[in-house]
Amino acid sequence: MIAETRVGPILAGEGVLNPQRATNTGALVTADGHGQLYEASRRGNLFVAYALVTAPVIWSTAAGTGGPLLWNSTRDKMLSILKVGIGTSVVTTVAGALGLTGATGQTAAPTSTTAIDASGNLSIGGALHGAKAYRVGTPTIAGSFFMPFASVHTGALTVDNQGMIWVDVAGAVTVMPDSWVSIAGSATLSTLVAQMCLIWEEITLT
Repeated sequence: MIAETRVGPILAGEGVLNPQRATNTGALVTADGHGQLYEASRRGNLFVAYALVTAPVIWSTAAGTGGPLLWNSTRDKMLSILKVGIGTSVVTTVAGALGLTGATGQTAAPTSTTAIDASGNLSIGGALHGAKAYRVGTPTIAGSFFMPFASVHTGALTVDNQGMIWVDVAGAVTVMPDSWVSIAGSATLSTLVAQMCLIWEEITLT
């Protein structure tokens, strides 16, 4: 079978069959039909959880982990972490990093939980997420890894040059059933007040 391509732009109306487009060096040309996360959002599988957290704890301790803290309580879905957002409103007295942590073996809900500040489906009006979201909580097992994505420092907020931060995790972290994931600190970040959110897709296990 020969796959024919055409070099240069192809102008055609709706429903017309065309060869695939190529560059003059033979590379296949593709383009996104919609935004990066459109399909997952349109299908109602994309969710966000937002937490206002004071003094995030170090990732290696279980008590008061968060947030947000997501527990995959489903039996048939995995959570794919796509993006993280943070904004600081009170600076820390301990310089350090914020990052993702998590662990498996969470067969029951975390204890000492605080209700999530806000969460929902990014297809507005869609069903609620299957995962449980908390502002903070205490999982059974402390985090087994730490993936830093931002730094925080002790300088005055008025001279902070970071502002709002969005980080593309790109699905690098997968949360299977009976597992949890959370934002945490490289140290307990005393006095830090931050608005933090996680965006994730829920994917049916096959």
